[in-house]
Amino acid sequence: MSADLFGQAQPVAPLADALRPKSLDEVVGQEHLIGAGKPLRLAFESGRPHSMILWGPPGSGKTTIARLMAKAFNAEFVALSAVFSGVKDIRDAVAAAQARLEQFGRRTILFVDEVHRFNKAQQDAFLPFVEQGLITFVGATTENPSFEVNSALLSRATVYVLEPLSTDQLATLLARTGLKVDEEARARLVGFADGDARATIAWGRARDGSFEAVLVRSLGRSNARVTLHARSAAMLAAWTNMSQVTPTPCSRDPNATHDTA
Repeated sequence: MSADLFGQAQPVAPLADALRPKSLDEVVGQEHLIGAGKPLRLAFESGRPHSMILWGPPGSGKTTIARLMAKAFNAEFVALSAVFSGVKDIRDAVAAAQARLEQFGRRTILFVDEVHRFNKAQQDAFLPFVEQGLITFVGATTENPSFEVNSALLSRATVYVLEPLSTDQLATLLARTGLKVDEEARARLVGFADGDARATIAWGRARDGSFEAVLVRSLGRSNARVTLHARSAAMLAAWTNMSQVTPTPCSRDPNATHDTA
């Protein structure tokens, strides 16, 4: 948290947002989609936005691509989360898009995160507005859209498959955070991230000493039950290049405090 002029606490944006690419050329990974002559690169260069579904693992760049799309087409970027939104939120977003188009001639990119969490009725609510061209729909999902997105919406959107980032690509992102570590420590941190760009960039926050929160997110994937002490030890091992420090399983002592990330 930071403080404003009146001493009130203000939220601090995640480092991943601060380092979010400003252009396609700054994006790391997804060359099969945004490289020269590739589908999304051509779509951006055409000047004609189209509705799409971005299918890929966490931290592969789905939100970044949607934001860059809005910037490239000088469109308003409106984001909804299927976890927290319903049909009313969809209608409100569409009404605002209609007003924006009529008053300012400005188009709207409607980004729906975790679109697979919407039920059929909620997904159907987008159809007339996508058909009219009132909104350009961009859905993001970690699940196979063939099974999780209804056929009517699928038929009106192009599906693009994003891939997890390679170790070299994650190392490039880690370097952008300004975090100074040796080669062995870098390899460990990249390994913990497991292809997730957001998790990799989060290591940059370790510069302020908040090891635990970063580690809980990254290490928890490969070892679901480890003690907080072991997690801190593993983080410090990567940080200081200590050797032979391995997370240990939680004690089965009923009085012990366990973490179940």
